[in-house]
Amino acid sequence: MRYHRARFVAGFLALPVLLYVVYVIAPYAQAFYIAMTNWRGVSATPQFIGLENFRRLLDDSVFWRAVAHNGVLLVLMPVLTIGIALFFAFLLNVGGTSGVAGIRGARFYRVVFFFPQVLAVAIVAVLFQQVFQPRGNGMLNSVVTALGLEPIGFLSNPDIALWSVLGVLVWQAVGFYVVLFSAGMASIPRDMFEAASIDGAGRVQLFFRVTLPLLWDTIQVGWVYLGIAALDVFAVVWVMTAEHGGPDSSTTVMAAEIYRNAFQYFRFGYASAMGVVLFFFTVGFAVVALRLSRRERVEF
Repeated sequence: MRYHRARFVAGFLALPVLLYVVYVIAPYAQAFYIAMTNWRGVSATPQFIGLENFRRLLDDSVFWRAVAHNGVLLVLMPVLTIGIALFFAFLLNVGGTSGVAGIRGARFYRVVFFFPQVLAVAIVAVLFQQVFQPRGNGMLNSVVTALGLEPIGFLSNPDIALWSVLGVLVWQAVGFYVVLFSAGMASIPRDMFEAASIDGAGRVQLFFRVTLPLLWDTIQVGWVYLGIAALDVFAVVWVMTAEHGGPDSSTTVMAAEIYRNAFQYFRFGYASAMGVVLFFFTVGFAVVALRLSRRERVEF
């Protein structure tokens, strides 16, 4: 009986596994091979050079600057996004004036928060490129100049350009996690909130003692997704910033350097080496994040 069941399951899995091997595993393996060649995207037989591309990476100051920028985004983007999203989700679901109900119009606000997810990333980048215009016609600088202050170079000042990019990334991501955390909070029985409220728990205690422990698995997943997104920031940086990662490489990230080396400098072998490093950074982050955030599951 078990043999026939195994054959039945294997029959259904054969095609998906084959497609996964062909379209996912094979390209990864090919990238690892190309990373050890000097292939420029033209020759049919690239020259094998071993680990030379990885040795070059050690002396590439622009690449390591991109790694540092990804590191900043990796730390701050999940913290800010999850913190803001939890605040708004808790407000929508438990912040009402009557008992522990949500606020009036919570469904409408969820739609409003989710709206940035409907926009393509490139459109978001173009919109904020106009919002951050250094002249007085930019939305933010029009307010700044109306206050009698000098316009701020949000994307032209190397000291604040990365923080402007971070603000856009958080703005775009918050809405999705508001909806995600709202769904998680909606699954928590109201009896728990009511019992804690009767025992004298305030809003802060309801959040830290009831909501946060019961929502931890959802937060853990969100943390991993946001970390991977922070390591794979490309479209916003490439479209929105000057010089596609400028000024003076102040906003460049690993994905932008991979694209630049592959499709502008035609150094596909070197770009593949960067891709391999990014792959291990991403996998390493996911493993570490899951282990550090592991805790005993709370049943309800």
